[in-house]
Amino acid sequence: MDIFNIFTAFGLSASAGLNAYIPLLTVALLARFTNLINLQEPWDLLSSWWVIGVLAVLTIVEILADMFPGVNHVNDVIQSFIRPTAGAIVFAATSSQVGDVDPVLGLIAGLLVSGGVNAVKSLAVRPAVNAATGGLGNVPVSIGEQATSTVVSVLSVIIPVIIAIILVLVLVIILIWSKSRRKRQRESA
Repeated sequence: MDIFNIFTAFGLSASAGLNAYIPLLTVALLARFTNLINLQEPWDLLSSWWVIGVLAVLTIVEILADMFPGVNHVNDVIQSFIRPTAGAIVFAATSSQVGDVDPVLGLIAGLLVSGGVNAVKSLAVRPAVNAATGGLGNVPVSIGEQATSTVVSVLSVIIPVIIAIILVLVLVIILIWSKSRRKRQRESA
């Protein structure tokens, strides 16, 4: 059903906000080895062997770079430009299965979704973890982000309706948290 491909696109682009390469690699592998994803031109290039190899190497590099204090900060700065781009690509590639979705609209939607997730991660979550743990919480948080990105990527393809529900719940939780945080700041001022 076409509407589910949109849910898939949103879930994959949100996942790219946590790790740029996991959702791209997931799409590439599923397109190459299953019928769950059928990429149209020019996106079918993602399922070529050399792209899969490059994505596998980049995935490993990003995961390892995120494990070392200092290096993870530099990695986050660099990835803040790459993650929204990856989200745009994965959204456009998977939403092209719907048919009449303009590729530019897919790129913009993916850029906004992935960029939003990346902004929350880089500007709110990671600084809070650093402040609360003196940097010691970065490795467990990083492992959690990589696991979340992997699970969301796979589930986005296999069970897109559940991912849509999860994304709505996460958005509601973020809005409630943000509102309560602003309320606490006003009360303490």
